[in-house]
Amino acid sequence: MYYVNREQIAVRLETLPGIASALRSLADNWQGSVLEGLAQERALHLAIETITDVGSFFIDGFIMRDASSYEDIIEITGEEGVFPAHLLETLTELVKLRKPLVQDYYSWPRGELHPMTPKLIEALPAFKRAAEDYLAREL
Repeated sequence: MYYVNREQIAVRLETLPGIASALRSLADNWQGSVLEGLAQERALHLAIETITDVGSFFIDGFIMRDASSYEDIIEITGEEGVFPAHLLETLTELVKLRKPLVQDYYSWPRGELHPMTPKLIEALPAFKRAAEDYLAREL
């Protein structure tokens, strides 16, 4: 029997619609201001942390192979069918932004709309639905 922390997964998944909404607003109204740049950075960072937190809960709860990196979390959960294959590339590209956002923040191009911003508008809700479907199917 698995112990899957459904409550913590659900709490995290519930943040994704708000993040997607913020990214949509930024993409639709982009002017390149400092405030928009900082908001975009935070939304991308929250998307990364949410996706990898959920992935870690799946890996631990369903006793999947151990992950050694953020990219591994995406690879493992993708291989296990937590989300559809068409999301793999987008989610992998997303988690690769963690280092530039967290460690190299001083050189982040804040005045530019990042290409991931519009991609995540659809990808985040798709990940949420897929993760919820996976839980329902597996439990």
